[in-house]
Amino acid sequence: MRHIQLIPIAAAALALLSGCISVPPDTGKAPGPDFAKAEHAPSIQLPAATWPAEQWWLDYHDPQLNALVARALRDNPTLGVAAARVASARAAFGAEAANEGGKVDLASGLNRQRYSSNGFFPPPIGGAWFNDASVSLRASYDVDWWGKHRALIAAALGETNAAAAEAAQARQMLAASVVQSYLRLQMLWARQDNTNALIAVQRDVLKGRTSRMAHGLVSADALQGAEQDLAGLREQAARYDTDAARERESLRALIGGDAAALTDLARFQPASAIDAVPRELGMELLARRPDLQAARWRVEAQLGRVAASEAAFRPDINLAAAIGLDATSLGKLLRYPSRTPLIGATLDLPLFDSGRLHARLGQARSGRDELLAEYNEAVLNAVRDVAREAATLQGIAKETEAHAATVEASRKLAANAEARMARGLADRAAVLQARMAVLRQRDVDLQLTDARLQTQVALVKALGGGYHTQSNIR
Repeated sequence: MRHIQLIPIAAAALALLSGCISVPPDTGKAPGPDFAKAEHAPSIQLPAATWPAEQWWLDYHDPQLNALVARALRDNPTLGVAAARVASARAAFGAEAANEGGKVDLASGLNRQRYSSNGFFPPPIGGAWFNDASVSLRASYDVDWWGKHRALIAAALGETNAAAAEAAQARQMLAASVVQSYLRLQMLWARQDNTNALIAVQRDVLKGRTSRMAHGLVSADALQGAEQDLAGLREQAARYDTDAARERESLRALIGGDAAALTDLARFQPASAIDAVPRELGMELLARRPDLQAARWRVEAQLGRVAASEAAFRPDINLAAAIGLDATSLGKLLRYPSRTPLIGATLDLPLFDSGRLHARLGQARSGRDELLAEYNEAVLNAVRDVAREAATLQGIAKETEAHAATVEASRKLAANAEARMARGLADRAAVLQARMAVLRQRDVDLQLTDARLQTQVALVKALGGGYHTQSNIR
């Protein structure tokens, strides 16, 4: 009883000694993101104000594109790596959660031992062989008074959610890369077809000048100029062919296809999606960007590590109990006198370990501040990406509108030349030049369309690609 009465006195003394190791004040915590800065300029106004849908590429109404994205999301090895990281993070979380609370285990043993004749036990025990059989049921419980284990579990949960958000980011980036590559390939083919049409017209121009030169109506320089223009167009067509082949191989790699993949890919003029940017970003952007969600969960995980490092300054109390049987022979093992009950508690107090604890806490807090700063930077970069792509789309829309007038004027000139030739008021050379002008304006139009399509996808990526944060994974 005297020993039992001393327990609360010893505990109080140790609790008093624990005050010698105090947690250092936290003075360097970085601020959170400034949501007032997480907005684009009010001058950026696009016709629609909405967030991308989860399968935003369906807006292009291209069955080939839909099939390619589906195949990439199924076969690309990058997503396998991301899935493996999520599984690894989940396993780490499960292992950390398993360390919380109580433990129960069953232990048994059977051995035969000879006791020394010159040892502690005199004969007849000394110098004789004895069997030792034991079986015990042991239970222990770590009293998490200061939340150390809870903080470590929270850190593991943060890493799991971060890995899941990064997996979603990988899917969105892969889908966007496939869409951009496919659209770029289609536009290269369209520009190549337009260049081939220019080559056909230029051949007619060269044929006409060759005929007129035979009659002394044009100079050799004019003929050589036409030949040079034709050579330049052929060179341009060959360049488009090379670029298209390279882009097709890039697309094949993105979808994880074999050597025979994309051999039946057909030319298709995709319908341009509607340009859209939300009127307000703020918190909604943070929920819709998987990379920002991953950065936020990294901060949450580090906050858990900081809390665990702070809890390490406090006493660690563990309770243990066991009930078992121990005997020198199997025949006596199950008898009542063989019982060996045990109950106890352990107290771990870090009295002379303050240097290591301070270093670990400082490292955890520095890591937290670094992740917070990176998160704040990522938020501003995300807003910058949205504003930049939206402003680019706005500018392309103005260029396209202005260029439409030039295209219409070129078409009218071509129609007028055709009409004058039909009445005998113009020769075929004038008509061919007018057709060349229309086709060259068509190439400019294709360039603007290409720029708009690529910027549309870039804006979708900047807005999160249809992702929306889910509830915590646990």
